[in-house]
Amino acid sequence: MGGASHAHNRIVSNLVFELRRALGDGRCYPLSSDMRVRVAESRYVYPDVVVVCGEAELEDGDTLLNPTLVIEVLSESTEAYDRGAKFAHYRGLATLREYVLVSQHERRIEQYVREADGPWRLSEFLAGRLELPSLGAGVAIDAVYLGTRLG
Repeated sequence: MGGASHAHNRIVSNLVFELRRALGDGRCYPLSSDMRVRVAESRYVYPDVVVVCGEAELEDGDTLLNPTLVIEVLSESTEAYDRGAKFAHYRGLATLREYVLVSQHERRIEQYVREADGPWRLSEFLAGRLELPSLGAGVAIDAVYLGTRLG
């Protein structure tokens, strides 16, 4: 998102850093908001953070086709889209296992995990640790909000 707030940018950079640290040199790795993702034929989005596991499948060398996890940091101008139409597009991706929404206005993280039989399970985190089952890793909520007024 162009012109994002300081808190938005700080949360995104914290997430990328913490995910990279948690994932080490394994087969999964995070990418930031410049990574374009195709969610439907001729429809593309730029998630705040995306994690790929295994080899990246790319269209034209610069568009990711196989995200495992997507994180969006909510802002007033994008929250309805992130929760509604954008999440609907993401749910159509067979490789996507988790969708995470991070508030920048309160300490609250919502996690949607795709169950084995297809439905999405919602969990909410206010403190402690966000476990990411698709990655076999997690991040501390304090680390996500480090350097913000919520930290």
